[in-house]
Amino acid sequence: MFAKIFALATMALAASAATLPEKRSADIAGTHSGDGTYYATGLGACGIYNVDTDYIAAASHILYDSFPGYAGGNPNDNPICGRKVTAHYNGESVTVAITDRCEACAEWDLDFSPSAFSQLADQSVGRIHGVTWTFD
Repeated sequence: MFAKIFALATMALAASAATLPEKRSADIAGTHSGDGTYYATGLGACGIYNVDTDYIAAASHILYDSFPGYAGGNPNDNPICGRKVTAHYNGESVTVAITDRCEACAEWDLDFSPSAFSQLADQSVGRIHGVTWTFD
């Protein structure tokens, strides 16, 4: 009985991974543009515990779930985890590691830790439009 349940669960996982949109390397290369926000950090989707003073960001759920090399399943195994990106806004820049997944973000938005966001704009702004960024 356990073997049958395990087999069904494995097939369901494989089917859900197969429905993830394919993301080619060319799609993530180059400069991206989106909004920037910030959030209270903690245990992220990559299985890494962060604090608000860490220079980290959450990638959108769209990018996170379709990142090249990620087949679904355990989000801690996503190759986006730990990848560095450099973001620019209004003449300022910050380099952060991706350690989380943002459910409310559009594809190329980044949700920063408070300290990282503060390198780009005052936190009182809340949301900044036209953040450009690249994978390092």
